Amino acid sequence: MEKIRLGVNIDHVATVRNARGENYPSPLRAAKIAEASGADSVTIHLREDRRHIKDNDLKIIKRKIKIPLNLEIAATNEMVNIALKRKPPFICIVPEKRREITTEGGLNLNYKRNYLKKIIGKFKSKKIRVSLFIEPSIKDIKLSKFLKADCIEIHTGKICRLINLGKNTKKELLKIKKAVNFANEIGLEVHAGHGLNYKSAKILSSLRGIKEFNIGHFLIGESIFIGLSKCINNFKKILK
Repeated sequence: MEKIRLGVNIDHVATVRNARGENYPSPLRAAKIAEASGADSVTIHLREDRRHIKDNDLKIIKRKIKIPLNLEIAATNEMVNIALKRKPPFICIVPEKRREITTEGGLNLNYKRNYLKKIIGKFKSKKIRVSLFIEPSIKDIKLSKFLKADCIEIHTGKICRLINLGKNTKKELLKIKKAVNFANEIGLEVHAGHGLNYKSAKILSSLRGIKEFNIGHFLIGESIFIGLSKCINNFKKILK
């Protein structure tokens, strides 16, 4: 069975740092620990309001780690220009609203569709792997293929909430399973992310066809109690 990759999102290390305006805890140190602990990639989201990751974090982390950096960005001219300048190996295009606490759902692929196709083409011409953060929707998967993305990342927020509340997940799990199978059939690599913890990662990793899990908020929070390296190793065991 093919290994499932783990991407470690370190945004909230920067959140804690920024709370006091200091230079610690260091996102770079977190990225290097993730690398040493066997993470397959490091994810950072450079938001338009720079609420956690800053431009300099992107510059330094890209230079200092050997595993791939996965840069999450909104589809704006500013972010596209930064991404083309820094050339991270992986980019995930995500929706972004200024007032949201965290990403609230998948991309609306019909909004600025031609612009999306154009910037995906620009990234791919620079040998950057491009992923689109979408809902587990067959229509959105077809559109992702039309836009020539390499991968999709399924927004797992809804099923994670249901799991956390102890509610029935059968309908949502089936929806995700159908989406994963369809994406694989048409040649799109499938990733999953948002709201994942030990329990939800275990449930979703049982579905064949998800190649990569990107996990951040719970992982960084749990690391306060058990350490970053141990938490990463716990997720690696689950994803086996």
